[in-house]
Amino acid sequence: MTSATPTADVPPPPPRTDAPSAISGRAIRPGDRIFLGLSRGSGIALLVIMGAITAFLTYRSVIAISGDHANFFTTFDWNATGTEPKFGIAVLAFGTVVSSLIAMVIAVPVAVGIALFISHYAPRKLASPLGYVIDLLAAVPSIIYGLWGALFLVPHLTGLYSWLDDYLGWTGIFRYGDGAARSLFTVGILLAIMILPIVTSVSREVFLQVPRMHEEAALALGATRWEVIRMSVLPFGRSGIISASMLGLGRALGETMAVATVLSPSFLIGASLLDPGGGTFAQNIASKFNEADEFGRDALIASGLVLFVITLLVNGAARLIIARRKEYSGAAS
Repeated sequence: MTSATPTADVPPPPPRTDAPSAISGRAIRPGDRIFLGLSRGSGIALLVIMGAITAFLTYRSVIAISGDHANFFTTFDWNATGTEPKFGIAVLAFGTVVSSLIAMVIAVPVAVGIALFISHYAPRKLASPLGYVIDLLAAVPSIIYGLWGALFLVPHLTGLYSWLDDYLGWTGIFRYGDGAARSLFTVGILLAIMILPIVTSVSREVFLQVPRMHEEAALALGATRWEVIRMSVLPFGRSGIISASMLGLGRALGETMAVATVLSPSFLIGASLLDPGGGTFAQNIASKFNEADEFGRDALIASGLVLFVITLLVNGAARLIIARRKEYSGAAS
């Protein structure tokens, strides 16, 4: 007959004092404390810089708009000199939005197709160099795109313009007369080429994050490769595609040198996208800043504030879309 000997309760060991406290979240080690201070200071510095930029633009914009003798948002003219300056952003807003939308319509489908080819169709020996070339295109300076557009793209678009006029000229949107192809449609094509690497790179990375089990399950059920992409890849990457598109839109809205090199600026809004003329915020600021006086620069800063707000809204919307899916926001555990 055996009897169980009682065991005394052993107290737990005292907590280590050299480890960070999991309850309070305070870093004990000097390296953790330094890193926390640097990261927090960087975030605060970013907010201060953004606030300073916003305050500066707002202050100078109020000075310009208060001295404007016309409606700043609806005037089709830009005359910020003299005793009675009259200027407005109607033409600039129209040109910026239209050229960016043309770029998006052209670039997004092509970029998604390239991303799908690299991630799901191309062999590995071809996919890696092709992805490298796409990423390299994003590093080309905008002035190079502008020179290429002015010297090569503009002369070679007259045939396309004539074809559009023959078959779609009855709509009025694609009516084309004579003259160089320095229109908003040309600017849209050039911007599409410039934002293509951005949209392609982000979309490719999103497609590569699709769970392999989803694709294998679809293949096991007898789906073709296109059906796998349509039912598994595209639904999973929808938020990523939208986010990539909006990042490209932000680049198109603020492009300056390429647009200034290609576009023939004017403050008229034509019924046809192929009519020479038009303008954008960035192009107008770049072309008029050097010759403007103090008040004229304030007027240009006021137009820059509008572009600044539009760009912030676009990037903020892209961030919200990314945050809707934890896979892209970094919140996945």
